Amino acid sequence: MFSRYMALIAAVALTSGCVERRVVHERVVERPVQQGYVEVVAPQPPPQEVIEVEPAYRPGYVWARGYWRWDGRRYVAEHGHWEVERPGYHYVHPRWEPGPNGWHWRPGGWVNG
Repeated sequence: MFSRYMALIAAVALTSGCVERRVVHERVVERPVQQGYVEVVAPQPPPQEVIEVEPAYRPGYVWARGYWRWDGRRYVAEHGHWEVERPGYHYVHPRWEPGPNGWHWRPGGWVNG
């Protein structure tokens, strides 16, 4: 009897590391007053897309997928987040575009139409 409990405890201990628990919190996005546009140019192309599992559809929201942010020295992964839908607008995801002097950042956001 004792060995069965020990086997059960061992099985639970071994398999407990196999499950990943991920808590998604609402993120409040502060939008500072735009005083001027600062263009971000990176000297090298970004890595492949940020790998993340897109959550199931959530009524009233749009999933803004993750992207790579340039911090002045290297690319840093920014994970996706929920954006509240805006009637009459559609969401454009942020992206990097090649240019004559490097890779240019195009921020995402809501576009009328």
